[in-house]
Amino acid sequence: MDRSELLEIQLATLFGVSRILGQPSPLEETLARVLQVLHDRGELLRGTVSLVDPDSGALLVSAIHGQHPSPDDEPVRYLPGEGLIGMVLERGEKIVLPRIADEPRFLNRLKLYDRELPFVGVPIRAGPEQYSGVLAAQPPRRDQWLQERARFLEMVANLIARSVQAAREVERERGALTAERDSLRRAVRGNHGFDSMVGHSQPMQRVFEQVRQVAKWNTTVLVRGESGTGKELIASAIHYNSPRAGGPLLKLNCAALPDNLLESELFGHEKGAFTGAVNQRKGRFEQAHGGTLFLDEIGDISPAFQAKLLRVLQEGELERVGSSQTLRVDVRIIAATNRDLEAAVEAGTFREDLYYRLNVMPIFMPALRERPEDVPDLARFLVDKIAKQQGRVLAITDSAIRALMRHSWPGNVRELENCLERSAIMSANGVIAQDVIELNGLSPRGAGPVLFSLPGKTDLEDSDLDERERVIAALEQAGWVQAKAARLLGMTPRQIAYRIQILDIKMRRL
Repeated sequence: MDRSELLEIQLATLFGVSRILGQPSPLEETLARVLQVLHDRGELLRGTVSLVDPDSGALLVSAIHGQHPSPDDEPVRYLPGEGLIGMVLERGEKIVLPRIADEPRFLNRLKLYDRELPFVGVPIRAGPEQYSGVLAAQPPRRDQWLQERARFLEMVANLIARSVQAAREVERERGALTAERDSLRRAVRGNHGFDSMVGHSQPMQRVFEQVRQVAKWNTTVLVRGESGTGKELIASAIHYNSPRAGGPLLKLNCAALPDNLLESELFGHEKGAFTGAVNQRKGRFEQAHGGTLFLDEIGDISPAFQAKLLRVLQEGELERVGSSQTLRVDVRIIAATNRDLEAAVEAGTFREDLYYRLNVMPIFMPALRERPEDVPDLARFLVDKIAKQQGRVLAITDSAIRALMRHSWPGNVRELENCLERSAIMSANGVIAQDVIELNGLSPRGAGPVLFSLPGKTDLEDSDLDERERVIAALEQAGWVQAKAARLLGMTPRQIAYRIQILDIKMRRL
């Protein structure tokens, strides 16, 4: 073989290697194909690629031509300086041996090489004085072109280095994304976990136990209760504590849309299906495939649309608006309503078969007035939430919480949150006090529009009361007459007037 023949072989081999490295494939598969090309076209036999393990720094043999190790076998490894492969990594230089049997540091750990043939090992460079592995092979004979073959192998190693670097970068990014995903999942589970849900009353404990049980299965759930009781939070808790937690959770308020828009929103539509349908669009059912779909205010859909919804729930099949193609979906349904569905079925405004399809596992959310013992914990939880939204420190006094407990809360938790948000805005010093709460016009349970007397007398000697709360309690007991309140507190009228001024207490005229 003359020099021109060798050059022609090497150019054809280099072209084949570059094509393989330009294709998207797993790294180990790519390296195996490169070694195949070196063997078939480049006259470089028994090729191996050993890559540095980022954790241990050892060389792991990642690809071998001429051997097919079992997937269960541990990869052969070399420490830097160990054997010929380790020596290439340690020195960062190529090693060229006319006959491998003449080298005493040859370990023959792979049981691969022909001891009578030459050996060439070159480093795979990751950067200046940085190496990511070693490429090694055997020329088929001892001839005058050994150095040329070594230089060619260095060119191939440089091409491999880019692929190794790109694969390592993708692996790092994938690891970072996986860690971020796991962190977000933990955060979501924490936000929607049972331990973070507020409510220690007996009715809420029953709800939590039902949620724990039903979350394990794909059963359809119907969450029932007044507006503002937290039905959407229950749906989120079921989804994120179920086997479908890795899938999507989509939500739709059925009462917010007319039938034609509701059908398009849930089932999707084809391009040109109606005026304004300029593109094909997947509906909520398709988007929620593999996850959960929360249908709020399900009792407000029309009888005509109830029939279309029933088919999806029964068969798991639908057609987009404007299409005749049937699509199958795997979606768990959680529905919610504040309506009396039994009465609606009796009146003929809600289909009985749809009612039974939805009412597989009913969960009844108690009204806030039925669990007043949860108000203190809810108030503190919501104050912390509002503080984060407003970016400041907020606190609520015990007397303010007592005022909240006297209200009947027809709007339930939503009304409580709105009341606290208004009170936070009005509390310039960051302390939500009783007088600020009462300025919102809250009425005690079963009373007229505004009545602010405490149930029974507050113990003015209670050590848990701060000075402001003690003065307000005395004023309330005295009917907001300063002189009477002063006598209750053992003060002079001048002293209590001074306290009212410095404590920023707004006097009420009854």
